[in-house]
Parts: sequence; C-alpha cells; structure tokens
Amino acid sequence: MTIRVAIADDQGLVRTGFRMILEDLPDLEIVGEASDGAQAVRLVESYRPDVTLMDVRMPVMDGIEATRRIVSRDPSARVLILTTFDLDEYAFAGLRAGASGFLLKDVLVDELASAIRVIAAGDAVVAPRVTRLLLDTYAHQFPAFSDSCSGAPPHGLDRLTLREREVLLLVAGGLPNAEIATRLTVSETTVKSHVASILTKLNLPNRVHIVIYAYENGLVANREERGCSRQSMATGGTGTG
Repeated sequence: MTIRVAIADDQGLVRTGFRMILEDLPDLEIVGEASDGAQAVRLVESYRPDVTLMDVRMPVMDGIEATRRIVSRDPSARVLILTTFDLDEYAFAGLRAGASGFLLKDVLVDELASAIRVIAAGDAVVAPRVTRLLLDTYAHQFPAFSDSCSGAPPHGLDRLTLREREVLLLVAGGLPNAEIATRLTVSETTVKSHVASILTKLNLPNRVHIVIYAYENGLVANREERGCSRQSMATGGTGTG
C-alpha cells in the first residue's frame, strides 16, 4: 500500500530534498507541499495525506498551531514534526498538540522512512535522544511522582501490572519495542501487547502520550535526587503481573 505524504517547511530546498529522498521509495508518494502552517492546514484538508512532515518554525502560522488545527479537525490525521534543533522550545508543545512523532532533520533516510511507515500504521515515534533532551529540560516543570516516596501514585498507575510499569518507563525513555524486548528478555510481540494494554488502561491515544504521562507525573525525572528509588514506583498501587 502506498503511503501519501505531505511536506510543510518554509525552506524550498528542504522541501525539495525531502521530496527527492522520499520519492525514491516505492511505498511513499508526495502529494503536496506547503511553505507555512496555514498552507499546511489547507493542504491536509484538500489531500488528506496519511502523514504530514511538519516544520516547527514557519511564517504566518507555526507548525505547532498548524498541527493543533489539523488534529482537532481530524483526530485520525498523522503529523511528524521535524526540526533542525536538538531541542526545539516547541517540541513538547507539538506532541501535546497531537503530533504522532518528533524527529530531527538530520535523521537518516532509513529512519525517516521507517518513522513515516510506523506513524501511518497508527503508532507513534519519538527519537530517543530527543526524548532524553526533553526529559533533561522539561522534567522539572512537572509535579513530582508524589510529595514523598510513599505518597499516592499518579492517576491510573494502579491499574497497571508491574511489568506494564516497567514497559511504561522504558517507553518514556524513548526506547523502541525491539530494544525494550531485549532488555526485558521477552518477544517484541509481548512488548506490543503491554504497550497496547497501557494505552487502554490509561486512556491514551498513542505511545507519545505515554511519554507525556510519564513527564507530567514525574515518573521519569531524576528520582534519585528526591531520595526515591525506581522500586517505589514499580511497587506502588495494586496492579500485579
């Protein structure tokens, strides 16, 4: 099946470069380009691409607002945010606006193509080093896991089994399913099953929002600085398994 892709970037050379790279792949088709966020919104409404590659910093309307409008009008729309910067100040806002992924523009061709395919299939992608940078920069802005190590767990955490909590932490750290499977010595299919269960129990749309949930609840902040251990998170609540 051919995946239809739209490209939104204010730099013509960037759009041309992405087009040339992606059009060489037999399963990807470029259906249109936009040079600002407002054009991107209209482009998506007109052509209904499977995935839109969205720059963050554009004139008229930035990529964050464009993403918000696109997803609010069509929750099934898939947006992959791309930026030149290691940590764009709008990165977290983009994910919260409904983007299905966030990558750096220096990503390898194979990784970009893989991310497009993953997002088109309904999953989400966040580059591990972007996740790490987001954590280092934004973790302090979110509430701690609890006021004390023995405090109440975040909303919904008690619904997860111990294994699901392990998977949640690894997903929040930006690890792909294959690496999680290796670390936990289980199959990738088992990891996918755990991720699906986490999404259902926490009522989250995709794995990007697992990251957001973990950040907002302080689950991936530097717990050692607060005198807490990962075990306190794993054993809190009533989930078993």
